[in-house]
Amino acid sequence: MAQTKHEIQALLAGAGTEPRQRFGQNFMIDQNLVRLVADAGEISAGDVVIEVGPGTGTLTEELLSRGAARVVAVEIDRDLAQLLREKFAAEQRFALIEGDALAGKHELNEELRAVVSRERSGKSVKLVANLPYNIASPLVIEMLITGVDLLAFVVQKEVADRLRAKEGSDDYGPLSVMAHMLSEVEYLRKLPPGAFWPAPKVDSALVRMRRRDRLAARAGAFSRFVQQVLSARRKTLRKALERTGLHDVDAVLAKLQLDPRRRAEELAPEMFWAMFEQTSALG
Repeated sequence: MAQTKHEIQALLAGAGTEPRQRFGQNFMIDQNLVRLVADAGEISAGDVVIEVGPGTGTLTEELLSRGAARVVAVEIDRDLAQLLREKFAAEQRFALIEGDALAGKHELNEELRAVVSRERSGKSVKLVANLPYNIASPLVIEMLITGVDLLAFVVQKEVADRLRAKEGSDDYGPLSVMAHMLSEVEYLRKLPPGAFWPAPKVDSALVRMRRRDRLAARAGAFSRFVQQVLSARRKTLRKALERTGLHDVDAVLAKLQLDPRRRAEELAPEMFWAMFEQTSALG
């Protein structure tokens, strides 16, 4: 049974803490939502499930009840980390990483990365979480790059829109390109502010991403390339590519039969990959 708003408030009071905005904490208080998030994770016996931002453990309990072989929770808030240790002290399938899930803007926490790398052998590794809004965008990409098979998570609707955005739209950007090249994105449903406490000022969304990595070891370099080109999204392709330091821009555009007057924001993710391969070949 998912925790109610009053139960969460009581747990926080008992731990001597309250929701902390700097950690992006908005607790799920809709019992149906907790079940929907777990359902989206398609959890099977033997799965290793990572939960970033477990809070007071309401989704954690649901994940454990679904038969996951192991639930690894990552919690940055020291008070909540202690609450979780006490709450799940007798649960051998529960493990806690205390700290930030990210070691840098585009780098996973070393302990978390080690868990994913170790557990991938012979097991399915999944992220199922109500993600802290302030780290969601870089986290999901880094999890895909590291090798997580499926991600089912709650995030701000605007982030969900960027994840599934198509070329030429206002929401299209580096996150859209990377998400497309690393996964299949499913927008499952919009969620109202009232499903959370404290209620956020924006709508949220439940998203699922199935890993389909087309970048392999070149994901990091490709991500940097896309960031550079799309930082000048309104400029012409010629000017955008010049920002990458490439000297023979016209040769790349000619090889791909691209009009140098087009804008970078109009190109599909596959064309960014084609440009990246050409710029790499030219050094």
